[in-house]
Amino acid sequence: MIKTKCLIIGSGPAGYTAAIYASRANLHPIEYCGLQPGGQLTQTTEVENFPGYPQGVDGNQMMMELREQAERFGADIRDGEIKQVDFSKRPYKAWDDAGNEIEAETVIIATGASAKYLGLDDEKKYNGMGVSACATCDGFFYRKKTVAVVGGGDTACEDALYLSHLATKVYMIVRKPFLRASKVMQERVMATENIEILFEHNTLGLFGENGVEGAHLIKRKGEQNEQLVDITIDGFFLAIGHKPNTDIFKEWLDTDEVGYLKKIDGTPKTKLPGIFVAGDCADPTYRQAITAAGTGCQAAIEAERFLIA
Repeated sequence: MIKTKCLIIGSGPAGYTAAIYASRANLHPIEYCGLQPGGQLTQTTEVENFPGYPQGVDGNQMMMELREQAERFGADIRDGEIKQVDFSKRPYKAWDDAGNEIEAETVIIATGASAKYLGLDDEKKYNGMGVSACATCDGFFYRKKTVAVVGGGDTACEDALYLSHLATKVYMIVRKPFLRASKVMQERVMATENIEILFEHNTLGLFGENGVEGAHLIKRKGEQNEQLVDITIDGFFLAIGHKPNTDIFKEWLDTDEVGYLKKIDGTPKTKLPGIFVAGDCADPTYRQAITAAGTGCQAAIEAERFLIA
């Protein structure tokens, strides 16, 4: 059995920042990076909105540097995945994918959230080359260009409105004949001149030589007046939701209807003493690297305070 004062589950800005702070507090944390070491930022070619990088930084490089910083202070960072937990009593227990049992006095959960994709092969093909699941992260690269946003809910409308201030033209690809977004968001989108809503359209694929140059769509799929449509775009943004990576914790911790872990009074604390949350797994609103890093810091500080109380 492996014993630790602090077990950090997940990496990315939240997990690595928690590891930096926990290590500096002499908690000797063990961190499991999960299936995607470094988190969602490893799928981003360049990060331009994280403070301290005036020229931008490659997402993979940034995560490697955060990991190196945590290791410099003594964090035990492992590339395995935690598959099961038992939070019935302290010390808490967890099991990794190699069958090792870990006993922890405190736990920081930083497992993130995964963007939902349509499941098209072209999404993988053009990932980082015109396909994005974060308008706030990548919209800047599409100034004075034409983009498309997939989705019809509040998130899609928010993304379309955000991109409308940067791009020359924004298409919204909506599979239903109406928007699911709130009334106020619908009105804002409808009133924005450079947003065009393509109702009853589904995406069949993307095309382009060295990046996305357009999308193949189908209008009124399965109906008699079904029609194939091509649009010319430079960027393709997914806005059909995120799935927090929290399934193994649902037996023990409270979540909202989507699965995001609930925090107590805006702190990283959960309903169980000594268990804290950080990053996108508990943040359905912002989902930014800087906010994730901030909550990782908070979680580690709370873990230290808990242990010395």
